[in-house]
Amino acid sequence: MSPLGRLHRLDGLRGLLAVYVMLGHIAPFIPWPPFLGRIVEALVSHGLAGVDLFFALSGLVIVQSMSRFEGRVTAFLAARARRLLPVYFVVLIFAIVVLAGPSPFAVMPWLHPGDPAHQIWQAGLPRPLWVHVAVHATLLQGMIPQGLLPDAEFALLGPAWSLSTEWQFYVVIAVLMAWAGGDRRGLTRLTLLCLAVAVVSRCYAGLAPFGWQFPRAFLPNEAAYFAIGIAAARMWRGGGIGLMGMSVVIAMLLGASHASGLAMLGKALPPLIWVIAIAAQRAPRFSLVRPVAWALGHPAMLWLGAISYPLYLVNEPVGRGLAVVIGRMTASDPVMFSLLWGPLTLAMSIGAAAILHYAIEMRFMRQRMANLSLPAAAPGAGPSSSGRVAG
Repeated sequence: MSPLGRLHRLDGLRGLLAVYVMLGHIAPFIPWPPFLGRIVEALVSHGLAGVDLFFALSGLVIVQSMSRFEGRVTAFLAARARRLLPVYFVVLIFAIVVLAGPSPFAVMPWLHPGDPAHQIWQAGLPRPLWVHVAVHATLLQGMIPQGLLPDAEFALLGPAWSLSTEWQFYVVIAVLMAWAGGDRRGLTRLTLLCLAVAVVSRCYAGLAPFGWQFPRAFLPNEAAYFAIGIAAARMWRGGGIGLMGMSVVIAMLLGASHASGLAMLGKALPPLIWVIAIAAQRAPRFSLVRPVAWALGHPAMLWLGAISYPLYLVNEPVGRGLAVVIGRMTASDPVMFSLLWGPLTLAMSIGAAAILHYAIEMRFMRQRMANLSLPAAAPGAGPSSSGRVAG
């Protein structure tokens, strides 16, 4: 399978998504005036939809990356581990230390049980702690039924749930590509298989008791978004437009089935945004997508794309730790807290992500390239990777 080449604007998309998810993690903790709060919520409360697009990016890029290993499953997975796990374990340890400290909710009296903020941050360390640490260390959060270990996917480091999903995808795609192949016919098979798994998973979720349902991080629950990424890889090789269109429609319908009313629109949007991003990459001078292509190709957006993996992981524990400090400094005054905490969380998260990227991520990436003697290309495209999106 021939390489796709550097897909710069999809790098920019990854940076944009990481920032969007970070804003979604910040907004619920700020006591907005009621009218403004409703506007902010409508704009940035779709962080999970942003992660869906990360999965589409991985579907596109990882099938290409896997083909470079010529069926060597162990080598492919080892390369992914060296690339992603060092940053993950550093941030996981940091998150556990922050969780062991004082609860930020004690200094944020404007937050109440049931608010979205309580769904982002845990009140403290979960019990039994050793079980949750073992689950996070092995990235099994997404494979445990809800009734066996409730909230396992978010207990220690919330953003890591998607890393569990991606690792499931890496293992499955490495095995399946040995069966289906990486040519156009193989990519068509993989797309159709992912779509079939997504439909079956949605039916299971609608029929199974809650305790036997799997969390969002279970790969079949997200298979439709990987499918639209694989379909895009298939289309890049010529033809495949019908497959892409069918994949997008099915992904939209499955997303919309999780909500009702206007909320259905937000659930159905990620596949459409994916189509726009692909158009911006493939035809950047086309008038309808030219502004999108310019924005995604801006150097600042590309730099954010390079640090997007650590930025996606680290913003939650950084924000939590700062909330305790700033809440005490401002005596829990909501205005002063908001003026200080929001901008500082943004700035310090980006700074911490840059340090993690250059000091750890890049170091292990260079070692990986030296060990494998492969051209520098295609580290994954999801939130669980950074670097240039390439073939």
